[in-house]
Amino acid sequence: MEQSSTSALLQGTVLDLASDVVSALRSGDHVRAGGTLAESGAGEGVAVAAVRVLGADALLPTALMGVPPEPGRLTVFKDAVAAHPPRADAAPTVVWSHWAMVRALRRLEEPLTHPLDDDPVAEPGADWLDEAGWQFLTHQLAVLAPLALPGEECAVTRAARRRPVDVARGFVRAVRRRDWQQAAGAGRWLTLLDGVPDTLGLEAGLDFVRLMGGNDPRVALQLEAVRLMPAAVLL
Repeated sequence: MEQSSTSALLQGTVLDLASDVVSALRSGDHVRAGGTLAESGAGEGVAVAAVRVLGADALLPTALMGVPPEPGRLTVFKDAVAAHPPRADAAPTVVWSHWAMVRALRRLEEPLTHPLDDDPVAEPGADWLDEAGWQFLTHQLAVLAPLALPGEECAVTRAARRRPVDVARGFVRAVRRRDWQQAAGAGRWLTLLDGVPDTLGLEAGLDFVRLMGGNDPRVALQLEAVRLMPAAVLL
């Protein structure tokens, strides 16, 4: 029961944090200081875990609109990075998510009170994406949607660029399966890729995802990123 309660609290906190980010993206303001993380206590348990789940997208208003992060939120973000470096046997998506969070902080020229400060944080490999079937590729890219940013250059981005048709197939499959979160993440990648088939009808597809799944703040976050990216210049 205790584990179930903790899991439900974490899930709710992730949704609340995603809602705060969506609100900031729509308003052009920073993520509100009085929201989820402030109530949880900066740097503590559930708040830190929620930031780890959302990853670098917790600072998405800064990346896309240049809005300075609210100090309390930034503290929790830095704590989340420093407290949970990936283990040697971590899945590639975990390693890349951590890398993206560190990169987000370094764009802000934020120092980390952590050994990573002295480490250049070499870019991880992405060979597993080149070898993946199109279904698994789409799933992995949706998990790594925080890396889908204008001007971003990394191995995951390069892997996605090599397979626009496969990502498009994955988007269609996610829509048919009513997996709106995966569809939104794949759609975010597709807006950045050349060679996407015109027959996909991406704009209409994203409108459908918004209609059917937009009440989920994790879906709305991806769709707001799609809306803002064409005019954004990555910091």
